[in-house]
Amino acid sequence: MSKKTTPKKAQASPTRKPASTKPAKAAAKPAASKASPGKPVSPDKPKRRSALDAAAIVLAKVGKPMNAKDLIDAMAAAGLWKSPGGKTPQATLYAALIREIRDKGKDARFRKVERGQFAAAGR
Repeated sequence: MSKKTTPKKAQASPTRKPASTKPAKAAAKPAASKASPGKPVSPDKPKRRSALDAAAIVLAKVGKPMNAKDLIDAMAAAGLWKSPGGKTPQATLYAALIREIRDKGKDARFRKVERGQFAAAGR
């Protein structure tokens, strides 16, 4: 016949410290300013234009649908935007255009005319 074993009670270890009764520290610290302490903010330097902003300007000027590769070339030629060194800026721009159209709907600055072709949304 087998013996039934009863679970042993957990005994307090002599090396274990009892739980603290102090209140827990605040989890979130107050938000720090966006400027890092090491870099001074220059009021002279204008904010960099985004690829979407530059694409909106180019499409409004041209007035005809363009694909992402042509948009990148036109933005660089006009001096509106240059790639920060990525390998496929046209893929990044294409994804951003699609995302804006999807998220903003009728308020988007762009519209997809046909496969791979984007035009400025006429408002």
